[in-house]
This record gives sequence, structure tokens and C-alpha cells, in this order.
Amino acid sequence: MRVCGSRFPALVVAVSLLALAGCATVTNPTPGDPLESANRTVFKFNDAVDRAVLKPVAQGYNWVLPQFARSVVTNFFGNFGDAYTMVNDYLQGKGTDGTEDLMRVAMNTVFGVGGLFDFASQAGLPKHYQDFGLTLGHYGVQQGPYLVIPLLGPSTVRDGAGLVVDYFADPIGYIDPTWVATTLYGVRLINTRASLIGASDLLSDAALDKYSFVRGGYLQRRQYEIDGSSAAAPVYQDVGEPTGGAAAPASGAAAAAPAASAAAATAPAGASGASAAVAPTGASGAIGGANVNSGVPGSQYTPPSRFFPSFPSFHFR
Repeated sequence: MRVCGSRFPALVVAVSLLALAGCATVTNPTPGDPLESANRTVFKFNDAVDRAVLKPVAQGYNWVLPQFARSVVTNFFGNFGDAYTMVNDYLQGKGTDGTEDLMRVAMNTVFGVGGLFDFASQAGLPKHYQDFGLTLGHYGVQQGPYLVIPLLGPSTVRDGAGLVVDYFADPIGYIDPTWVATTLYGVRLINTRASLIGASDLLSDAALDKYSFVRGGYLQRRQYEIDGSSAAAPVYQDVGEPTGGAAAPASGAAAAAPAASAAAATAPAGASGASAAVAPTGASGAIGGANVNSGVPGSQYTPPSRFFPSFPSFHFR
């Protein structure tokens, strides 16, 4: 497994170098996105990988498994996400949220057969979402420039630093035997992408410039998650005029696709353009994001650290 671990980060580095060397189309980058040229190139690469591999596999997954079975899988991994969210709630001093998440994990683990059924939501316990990038933001760490990481998706300098912690906190990475952890990781990734099929299609129809739309959705969603319930809900439109000849999404399109933007802000990266998120993220980015329905943080979608010991600083998001 160490051989695979050494090749995978090498691929990410190679794609990054090609992106930096091969794109100079944006002469006036959008404020907050000084790496826009490289980001757009990587975004196109992620989108191509998603369309060629991840989306077809996810569509087959949806075709084979009934909705009930997919919900069980989502609940199972969502239980892991609740545990990780609980830790970050306590780190942020959110005792009430942390206690609610602790109760969710206990209830779903015991009465939900290891998390296969979500009894906690039926009992009225709210589901939260946190990761270490949000914890850093809670304590005033600035987000820094926007980044699109090859194969991993949208991020920022702050969130990228948080992903290092998320990466090693993934509980699946510590499961034995290895084949079980590998299987769980693959199912989690495919299930997440499959849950975002509709959002990616909506985003493709609504956004004239998917990159700008995803970027705006990701940044606004992350800020909303840091500010908390007292902040105004994000409107999911671009944070600035796109450059390099690309048209900005019309405000009507932004308003018409809130689901796609929310998915983009929290879900996998690299699909048909919904990788904003997120998260942590939408639909069109399938590698590395948080499941919009399950609230699983991005840390749940990274290769277990023991499989890739030389790959500590990148994360499926």
C-alpha cells in the first residue's frame, strides 16, 4: 500500500505543476482569488475526472441500490460525522451543540444498530456540521486565498490547514483489517457522489460560469457556517465578477439554484462543477466533500492515513 501512497501524491503534485505552468488566461484575478488561473485549470481537470469516472459509477450505484439501502449507508457514515462534529463543537466552546451530537451518536449507535438508522433525528435532536477549518475560523483565523486542490476540490489556505487535522482524525483509517477500511472508504466516496447527482445537474443548468458560481457558493457557505445562526443566509451568487472572458451567473440563476449552491459549498470536488464545498463540500464535484444530507465532514472522505503515509496535507473535500 505504500507504493500507492507514494504515487497518488505525486500525481497531485504533477497536476498542480501543470496547472501553474499552463494557465495565464486570467490577467485580472478576482479579489480573494489571486490564483484564479491555476484554480480554473485544476477545476477543469477535476470536472473531467468526475464526468469520466465518478459520476458514471455513482449513477450505477443509484441504479443498483434502492433508496432505502442508500439511506442506510448515508446514516452509517453520518454517525461517524456526528462524532467528529461533536469534537469540534467542544473545541469551539459550543457545549449545547456538542452534547446534542454526543446524544445523537449514542442513540444512533445503540438503537440505530451502529448508526444504520437515524433515530436521533426522529427524536428531534438537530444535526450539526463542523470541521477543523471551521474551528480555526471560529477563533479568528483568516481564510486566505481560495484554492482548488487537484482531485480534492475547493478550499482556502485556512481550510487546507484544517484538512491536515481532519485527515488524521478519520476513524476509518484506524480500522483493521486493511481491506475493510479500504472497502468502507470506497463505499463512502461513491455514496457521497451518488447523493449529489441531482444537484450537479441543476448547477450545470443554472450557472453560466460554473467555476465562479462554485467559488461564490463555497466561500459564502463557509463564512455562514462560521458566523452561525445570527448571520444572514447566503444567497449563493458569485463574490465578484469573473474574469478571463467567462460570464458571471445571473442573479436569477443563483436564486434558482440554492440546492446546487449548498451542495457545492459542502460537497465533493470535481464533478460537473458543483465542487464547492464542502465541503466539507456540491454535486458536480465528487471527490472529497461532505454529504449534504448526512452532514459528514470532509475528513470522512480522505484516504485513510495509514494507506498514504506520505500524503498528509491533502484531503478529499
